[in-house]
Amino acid sequence: MAFAMSPQLLDGCVLAVLSHGDAYGYILTQQVKSQLDISESTLYPVLRRLQRDGMLKVYDRPYQGRNRRYYAITPVGRTQLSRRREEWVRFRDGVEELLKEDEQDGQTYLFG
Repeated sequence: MAFAMSPQLLDGCVLAVLSHGDAYGYILTQQVKSQLDISESTLYPVLRRLQRDGMLKVYDRPYQGRNRRYYAITPVGRTQLSRRREEWVRFRDGVEELLKEDEQDGQTYLFG
């Protein structure tokens, strides 16, 4: 079963990858795809939106006679990443609490 990925969570994942260093599009998408079941065509609009919102800066570098487009996280992006991490922890903890198993009988209870 696949879980839907919200735009905010996907933004956070992309920002987290870039928090470790600048990356060009192909490598960035491969790093995200190595952990998430997502297509490259989904990620490029995310990158454009993050750039438009000031969370990423973009620059080109020549490589073997062509330009590679690199993405770098900005200070605004780092602030948003910090917020997304805090939101993720609250969300994750809430889901884990709702789905936890009763340790006595191995039953999973959603309520009560």
